[in-house]
Amino acid sequence: MRDLAHSTRVPGAPGTPHAYGPNLHLHGTPLALSMLARLGHPDTHQPEVGRLAARLFEYLFTEVANEELPVELNRVPTRMTAKHPDQAYDGVVLTRSQRVVVVDVARAGILSAQLFYDRFNEALEPSGVRQDHMFVSRTTGADGGVTGASVAAAKIGGPIEGALLVIPDPMGATGGSLCHVLDHYASIGAGTPTRVVFVHLVVTPEYVQRVHAAHPEVVIHAIRLDRAFSSPAALERIPGSIPHEERGLDAHQYIVPGAGGLGEVLNNSWV
Repeated sequence: MRDLAHSTRVPGAPGTPHAYGPNLHLHGTPLALSMLARLGHPDTHQPEVGRLAARLFEYLFTEVANEELPVELNRVPTRMTAKHPDQAYDGVVLTRSQRVVVVDVARAGILSAQLFYDRFNEALEPSGVRQDHMFVSRTTGADGGVTGASVAAAKIGGPIEGALLVIPDPMGATGGSLCHVLDHYASIGAGTPTRVVFVHLVVTPEYVQRVHAAHPEVVIHAIRLDRAFSSPAALERIPGSIPHEERGLDAHQYIVPGAGGLGEVLNNSWV
């Protein structure tokens, strides 16, 4: 007889409260926030910064897999089934046939995308898991301000129709680069994924608002939402309560308090 305790999906932790709607999940546990604080400290460099980033994205992968992957009820033998043939694990497991496409947005997203790709291969049927690669750069004006984004190169392995499309990238600052990635898939006729998930360490109010204005169906998972330049009234209320008074970007479109330019830090490349 199936055990009721294992027959339904267990809901995830409620996360950091906010008013930005159901498609934003903030996973700010004390452990994750502590590691993220260390990651952004000015004295943290390689190899520690790489280890911390990997640990944080491991944590986020668990949250994303639990929330976004479909499940099914299945009967799986255990090592005790030979002795007790009527007994086995009979309950919720991930649907291994789910197709997933992970997108590496170089250069900051290389580490996180490879980690997610490896973990999806472990959790699902590897034949249904693919990794695509895009080199997306910010475009800037004469004053150094961000004016948009451009795809310098892309290696797309096929259609995304019917797949879960996952883009893990450390910083969600303006939203321009990842919106550009979705526009690129649309421009080549790659099809429509079943769901689009963006995964970040830190996001800003500007990012959340821009992404959901352009693509309201995108589900965003992050550890922290940074809004340092918001009004005092906004900072005294939960995020999203007064969205037009919330800001987290400086004049050069960097996140504050943020963690600095992780593309540079992770790669020890300062250009």
